[in-house]
Amino acid sequence: MSKKPFILPKLPIKINYETLIGHIAKAHRAIAGLDSLLAALPNPSLLGRILQTKEAVLSSQIEGTQATLDEVLTYEAVDGKAKSETKKQDINEIINYRKALELGVKNLEKLPLSENLVKKLHAILLKSVRGANKAPGEFRKIQVYIGMPGADISDASYIPPPANEIIPLFANFEKFLNSDEEKDKLTQIAIAHYQFEAIHPFLDGNGRVGRLIISLFLYEKKLLSHPFLYLSEFFEEHRQTYYKLLRGVSEKNDWENWIKFFLNALTVQAQKAENTGKLILKLHQKLKENIMELNSIYAPHLLDAIFIRPIFTTASLRKHVKIKNTQTFFSLIGKFMDAGILKEADPKQKRNKVYIFEKLIKILNDK
Repeated sequence: MSKKPFILPKLPIKINYETLIGHIAKAHRAIAGLDSLLAALPNPSLLGRILQTKEAVLSSQIEGTQATLDEVLTYEAVDGKAKSETKKQDINEIINYRKALELGVKNLEKLPLSENLVKKLHAILLKSVRGANKAPGEFRKIQVYIGMPGADISDASYIPPPANEIIPLFANFEKFLNSDEEKDKLTQIAIAHYQFEAIHPFLDGNGRVGRLIISLFLYEKKLLSHPFLYLSEFFEEHRQTYYKLLRGVSEKNDWENWIKFFLNALTVQAQKAENTGKLILKLHQKLKENIMELNSIYAPHLLDAIFIRPIFTTASLRKHVKIKNTQTFFSLIGKFMDAGILKEADPKQKRNKVYIFEKLIKILNDK
């Protein structure tokens, strides 16, 4: 492959749907299964915030961020205290990803998926973290290349289009994303994801923005009633294949294998999300019945609150629970501990105790 910037063809492109029909049907079935669960949710935030945080962790891990779901939840509970500055930066990158996802969902109520919105997402992702000097919210103005750390442009595995091509290419990408020309919406987002990563419009954060766009697209096109389907876990588990197939489109115009891989990712992750959702709701239902024995009208409020924030301190959770009386609140936490629902992270700690809702954390951490 010559070491010149890649000349990216404009969209739409001709796709042979015959070889994809089985994969498309399977992905739609899996997404419909997940959606029927989501559409029936009495309280979407029971699943939403925690699944968004998990996605934020996984998407950031692909970029080399070293922080776990437990660490992020603990950091938020103890008001931003971390073991080291590096850990703090890692966690803030993850929190920014979740904020970008939340902002995207909010904006889609009045704006389509547009250049303006994508730049907003990028600005949030890179806000006051390692990418703050990488032009947050702005397209790159220089040539970049992708290769091993420290490699020179002559050893690049991919050289994206020149900076002066970004605006016309992105306008074409945006038009395609919002058009109804493609026969199938899932194939449309598979094509769009490749195109976004190949344009590589930003200096940094292209992978994370590209993955955000997938979730927001599925939600905007009403394939899901809540944007709770995320592909980062699959891309991370099949990282080499993911990059190899993206390169295959650029080098050999191999759309078929890329789209099949992408559709398979949607199928697997939709099934996983549905299973996780069912386990969480089953646990919620079971505990809701158990806490009736506590004879407290406030117990259901506390239960919902710990499903949304399963690692907390009394101070961090207090503002999210409708319990005015401090004594009632503390006594109820004690009852939840006696019932085996909560435990202390460190029983030796006397002040600012951190509590953990282990049963939920286990579901989230299970592969």
